[in-house]
Amino acid sequence: MPIMEQPEDARRSLSLPRGLCYAVGHFLNDLCASMWFTYLLVYYHSVLGFPNKHAGVLLLAGQVADGLCTPLIGYESDRAAGCCRYGKRKSWHLVGTVSVLLSFPFIFSPCPGYGESSPPWVGLIYFIPFIIIFQFGWAATQISHLSLIPELVSSEQAKVELTAYRYACTVMANITVYAITWLLLHFQAGHATDNLSSLDIPVFQHLALIVLGIGAVFSLIFHLGTREKTNFPASAVDSAGEREPLLASTREAPPALLLQWKHWLKEPAFYQVAVLYMSTRLIVNLSQTYISMYLTNSLLLPKNYIATIPLVMYVSGFVCSLAMKPLSKLIGRSMTYFVGLLLILVFSYWVMLSERMGSEVYGAAVLLGSGSATILVMSLSMTAELIGDQTQSGAFVYGAMSFTDKVANGLGVMIIQGLHPCHTAVCCDACVWYYHYVMVIVTGGVAFAAAFALCTILIWPIRIRSRLPCIAGLMGTDELDRGSLN
Repeated sequence: MPIMEQPEDARRSLSLPRGLCYAVGHFLNDLCASMWFTYLLVYYHSVLGFPNKHAGVLLLAGQVADGLCTPLIGYESDRAAGCCRYGKRKSWHLVGTVSVLLSFPFIFSPCPGYGESSPPWVGLIYFIPFIIIFQFGWAATQISHLSLIPELVSSEQAKVELTAYRYACTVMANITVYAITWLLLHFQAGHATDNLSSLDIPVFQHLALIVLGIGAVFSLIFHLGTREKTNFPASAVDSAGEREPLLASTREAPPALLLQWKHWLKEPAFYQVAVLYMSTRLIVNLSQTYISMYLTNSLLLPKNYIATIPLVMYVSGFVCSLAMKPLSKLIGRSMTYFVGLLLILVFSYWVMLSERMGSEVYGAAVLLGSGSATILVMSLSMTAELIGDQTQSGAFVYGAMSFTDKVANGLGVMIIQGLHPCHTAVCCDACVWYYHYVMVIVTGGVAFAAAFALCTILIWPIRIRSRLPCIAGLMGTDELDRGSLN
């Protein structure tokens, strides 16, 4: 009796060392993103003294640059071959890593010659070019790294596992940033005040240099330990539908059509996942962006809390990520995502009812961290499920998802900063209630939008609805699929 061949889904998986080598490839991005979302507004407003609106413009410029670069990089990453047979994904990853290393130190350094009497536009002109280069590099690294998931593994559980490894490294990167920040604020500030000021500029400069050094080491590990399979040229993909014979020489079913970027725009599931991913990123990124402002301006806590509370959030997220694979296997991805949303809603309700928090803020941080970890991992695994075996255009899908996320986050920050009741560099009493309700809305309010997107996926599950046209007599039917691609 012949031994049955294992299905491809069972064969394409990674060993633990290979999976970890892949996962640390985003460590540099995660370190920089942690500083970007958690400390950018605090640094430019409370440390450098930029007005709220101008600090928001800098963050918006970065998000828009990232949003524009992401789908373009995704398209080029799918189309272009790798440099010197290195692999197209890893080549783009290397380009992005170098761009981040060269630009990020300038973002968290003061503008030369900028003082209290200088007009704000001087600082904008100086910082925006560095921010654009950084966001280009960040997008190139992110898209190339995400696009490797469906190429390295094909099993759905393996994709969840690899995404969980990736998020665990994201959590560890954030923990690293907040732990170093706490140490620098505790030992290096050199003054007794609990409020952030221009005296803390060296803290953020040194923090940026330290995280770049750590991230560079892990990027090297990724490039040495991850093997990217060699794909056929992009030109072959573009014309595959024209060159393949209509009738196969055997009785086997014809191969699945390779979807290109324009085909994805006709898929309803593409938009379902895009809305879910965008809502998820709004919750995660905006809560991370404004948690420091909430702690210092609404709860009036000492500045060391901008390190300890995010640290608690990500430790709880790390612990939660360890249970992600068995939980999703038990109740499914959609219900696991729903559990994460419930944790987010409980956090939002707690913040809404508690105008003043003491030690209980740590409990709220655990809820927010656990919920954010759950919905982020599940949304990424749903994106990988959408791509499936269409890896030749996977980077475009990730790029499009990230585009919606970046633009929505940038506009969200700009709206929040523009509606801020305090128009001076020094915060007033109005900041107390303002950031309180910002935290309620960016978590609980956006969670309802995410729940709506999740409901559509539960009703219409994620799948590619377009099919190859059937040829009369080949599949036992003489009808053409109305949803076939042209």
